[in-house]
Amino acid sequence: MARKISKTMQKRILDLLKENPGVPTSRKEISHALGIHKNDYHIFLNSIVALSKSGQLIHASKGHYAYPQKTNRLTGELRTTRAGYGFVMVEDRDVDVFVAQPNLNTAFDRDTVQVQLYASSRGKRLEGFVTKIVQRFRTQIVGTYHQTEYYSYVVPDDPKIYRDIIVPPDKALNAQNGQKVLVQFEKWERNQHNPEGHIVEVLGNPGDKGVDIASIVYSYNLQVKFPKETEAAAQTVSNLISKEELQGREDLRKLVCFTIDPEDARDFDDAVSLTRLPNDHLELGVHIADVSHYVPQGSAIDKEAFNRGTSIYLVDRVIPMLPEHLSNEVCSLNPKVDRLTFSCFMELDENGDVTDYRIVESVINSNERFTYEQVQDILDGKAKHKLSPVLKEMDDLRALLMRKRFEKGGIDFETPEVRFILDDKGQPVKIIPKKRLNAHRLVEEFMLMANQTVARHIKDISPKKSDLLPFIYRIHEKPNEKKMENFFNFLMAIDVPFTPVKNMSSRYFQNILDTIKGGPEELVITEVALRSMMKAVYSTKNVGHFGLGFKDYTHFTSPIRRYPDLTVHRMLKFYKQAGAVVPKGLKKDLDRIADQSSKMERLAVEAERESIKLKQTEFIQHHIGETFKGVVSGVMAFGVFVELEETYVEGLIRVERLDDDFYIYDEKSYSLIGRDTEQMIRLADEVEIRVEAVDLEKKAVDFSLVQNFTDHAGRKPQKRTAPKKRRRRKR
Repeated sequence: MARKISKTMQKRILDLLKENPGVPTSRKEISHALGIHKNDYHIFLNSIVALSKSGQLIHASKGHYAYPQKTNRLTGELRTTRAGYGFVMVEDRDVDVFVAQPNLNTAFDRDTVQVQLYASSRGKRLEGFVTKIVQRFRTQIVGTYHQTEYYSYVVPDDPKIYRDIIVPPDKALNAQNGQKVLVQFEKWERNQHNPEGHIVEVLGNPGDKGVDIASIVYSYNLQVKFPKETEAAAQTVSNLISKEELQGREDLRKLVCFTIDPEDARDFDDAVSLTRLPNDHLELGVHIADVSHYVPQGSAIDKEAFNRGTSIYLVDRVIPMLPEHLSNEVCSLNPKVDRLTFSCFMELDENGDVTDYRIVESVINSNERFTYEQVQDILDGKAKHKLSPVLKEMDDLRALLMRKRFEKGGIDFETPEVRFILDDKGQPVKIIPKKRLNAHRLVEEFMLMANQTVARHIKDISPKKSDLLPFIYRIHEKPNEKKMENFFNFLMAIDVPFTPVKNMSSRYFQNILDTIKGGPEELVITEVALRSMMKAVYSTKNVGHFGLGFKDYTHFTSPIRRYPDLTVHRMLKFYKQAGAVVPKGLKKDLDRIADQSSKMERLAVEAERESIKLKQTEFIQHHIGETFKGVVSGVMAFGVFVELEETYVEGLIRVERLDDDFYIYDEKSYSLIGRDTEQMIRLADEVEIRVEAVDLEKKAVDFSLVQNFTDHAGRKPQKRTAPKKRRRRKR
């Protein structure tokens, strides 16, 4: 029977997509824009599929369609894989273009490129070839220097840099064969030839202290050293506060306040205070270093801070956003010294609701520099301090605010973190899981409250509630339908009970996490849930924060290490002086800051994770042949990933090492099933493994399975039958 197609419907679809040629749009967005009734949806679906098959529309990716562009050229960021091919992530569009390795045309991973689309094939995704390098992501590359009788070259550490770089002997900076070097990329004119460059720094031998982390830093194009102009400007900033600088500030130097930070922290950008008011309400004070006072907009320091976007915390070092004279001295809220601050005072009633607030420029003198462990000992009664009473009252408030936040839908993701004990050569000798204490939660809840209050303040001072004053928010959008469907399928596969819902909420997510709390599958499910979420980003559009369950949220509390926070401080001061007057171009400037900050945050997170994985790999190489307990964290056709207890080292049990049976991959149940024994290994199973091999260059660890494992429900499976077909749950 022929499928019903409407010519009128097709014209409406074409007219809509023709307005933005080349922009892939989802079926859902198209149907909403056209106001398609559910009774007509099958006609709509048939019509759009027919347009794609006839070539009148491009089937950009699954469920996305676009009106063909005349030029068929798109611009975006190239992301390559270790296999050699790549995808161009098109700017401001939910689409990517596949590029085969021969079509990369001298482009490297993360370069901004122009891609020419091939003619659209029926039912296939967009594919093209790189025609132009718009902007190189990196100009310097870390690798190993090699000399031969006839030529010398550098093999990049990053496997995604798939070509060796030729270095003439007179440009090798006297590097020795096998040393790690930093090579300046010069030119690469033709894909048939290798790129050329010159060595700008010899980092040392591969085993030298810090060389491995330096390689990661440079591979992400992160700047370690500050420009001389920036350092010179920072050094001119005085550590002393003049009388003129105190004018107009609220003097809080007699207020009892203090900082709570990690033991190894070197900069302190937030202090807290708590006072009981005459009406029996509490006044919570969050006092933040007034970095904007010392870093003028457009200055050399400001430009460098914008470029960096954030401080980066690697295993063995910190790459600060601001020069150390500012971050560790002038702006840092060190104890027993006067410091300029921006204070947010919030009056809280017995229910933890904010009944009043004020945001003021101030000066404080921190009474104490606490570590999280010191505060926890005081809260547990293991230690005494003159500030014990206020700390315990703070902890009571913390418990109230947490309970209230979770009741309103906040999600409590307990993601594991580790720290490393390094020897004098920078090698890890011990991995220690970080414990999340109530002292951590205390500071976290107070910072969340201040960030919310500042974001709401912009609503309060905006003349039109439907058109808020330009500002930067920290937003987290709802998960998309496809990711949620995958998450639900995952829960069904591992027998986690849940009740399907049509309207996804953060509270619903938290309820699911509560059901598995404390179980061996908690870590895996939490990680999958996190991957199902959208990424939190900076934006001038206030769409709320799904994960926290907040309608209004920003970042105000860390201007020493985050550029958006510095911008938020500037905006607060500007609106206090100028009122509702919005200069031309302000919104565009804030959009640029939000985009740059989000981009640099993503790079920092990736670099931090890679530095952790590197040290985990270095640690486990000294334990080859030993056995450990872990949890199955991933199942693929080629093997099983296992994450070890305590150290969270992840390794792969290759399917060829499972030699007790022939295992078959079952995608729906996230499992490998023995053909003869019907034994099942699936996601979240507890297993015992043996460390077999370690590849430091690839940061890869090979495990083998010790044959006494228990599944996630605590049973020892002797035989497990293949999963029965499950009926699809209604949603």
